[in-house]
Amino acid sequence: MRTSTVVSITVGTAVTGLLAYAVYFDYQRRNNPEFRKALKRDARRQARLAKEENEAQGKRQKEEIRSAVQEALDEGFPSDIEEKEAFFLQQISQGETMANDGSDPIAAALCFYKGLKVYPEPRSLIGIYDNTVPKNVLEILAQMVSYDKNLNVGSFGESKESGSESGHGVE
Repeated sequence: MRTSTVVSITVGTAVTGLLAYAVYFDYQRRNNPEFRKALKRDARRQARLAKEENEAQGKRQKEEIRSAVQEALDEGFPSDIEEKEAFFLQQISQGETMANDGSDPIAAALCFYKGLKVYPEPRSLIGIYDNTVPKNVLEILAQMVSYDKNLNVGSFGESKESGSESGHGVE
């Protein structure tokens, strides 16, 4: 026998087997109530496992965000006006680069957070961030701001007139 004949027979047998299994599966799905129950049970179990994994991922991300904020606070921020300006430009540039490549949204949000910490009017910068920063990074940034009790920017959807204008948390 030639090799092509053997390959054709093998492929034909595999396709026939897959087709037979598909017909059997469809017949069981339509006619066997226990089989349908088992399928539903498996689907619910898969959905529950996926939900638990998403919740665990969310908790890990929150803890990672919290530790990143704490590390930034521990490092400190420049106090001289020229140093603040250079630091701000460096952080914003780095944050934009990271946000555009999408590789690490937490690191990108951390850069925007550090820029926000040294900016003289954080509330006005939040408005700029709303229009320029990708939504996933902006959500992480909002969590970072919520962890920093010394940074007073109000909420991301709050207007400038509400809240007090003092205590911006610039160090």
